[in-house]
Amino acid sequence: MIAALRKLFGANSVPIREGLPERVRVYAIGDIHGRADLLRAMLARIAADLEERPCESAVEVFLGDYIDRGPSSREVIDILLSHPPVAGARTCLRGNHEQAMLDFLGEPGVLADWSRFGGLETLLSYGLNPRLPVSFEDAARLRDELAYVLPKAHLAFLRSTALSFAMGGYFFVHAGIKPGAPLDAQSEADLLWIREPFLFSQRDHGKIIVHGHTPSEEPEVLANRINVDTGAFLTGRLTCAVLEGQGLRFLDTRSRGTGRRNDR
Repeated sequence: MIAALRKLFGANSVPIREGLPERVRVYAIGDIHGRADLLRAMLARIAADLEERPCESAVEVFLGDYIDRGPSSREVIDILLSHPPVAGARTCLRGNHEQAMLDFLGEPGVLADWSRFGGLETLLSYGLNPRLPVSFEDAARLRDELAYVLPKAHLAFLRSTALSFAMGGYFFVHAGIKPGAPLDAQSEADLLWIREPFLFSQRDHGKIIVHGHTPSEEPEVLANRINVDTGAFLTGRLTCAVLEGQGLRFLDTRSRGTGRRNDR
């Protein structure tokens, strides 16, 4: 279905609409998943891009899923907290993986699900020693240990992450939206978890949705959405969509250049 939509709209098709305000650039970064090395590389790419192409105002928008799967979840959060925004301003959205960690801190039974998509790797990054199989008693112990070792700044960061961010003709979110529902009335569950109803939709959502959550070999550019999740954990390719006016180009951690362009 995704291939059919690509064919219908064109690989780089973004309709001419509101775009971004004049003299503003947005760097939208996809799912990091515990790859601190790729985060550092992307921040360096953004810094180099700004040096090569100066602009009046720029914003970094991280689309969530900083933790799980990769080996350095704690370090990723440390970097986001300690490294000043390269672009001058930074917005960090919440992903379903951050929500799972917050849920685990409230209810240890969540570990049964969280461990299936990377939670144990995050616990290891905080110096804990989870073992399989994990009983409820083990989960409760691990929850208490995590609550003890988790820096207050990390917990505050997780709680402060936003569910969405809008600017100009773009709506930034982790997973996507429920088609047909107003953007200001989306449920938290859909913003963090939705896939098929959103991915298969050909609706005009009023704004172009910029999201991650669903890995793709290449950034996906369709008429109503842009997906920048290129499976960084496995591929080593962390991708950033660079939006300016009504133009679109990409940075990634596998190449020195800026990838394909769709400037208008």
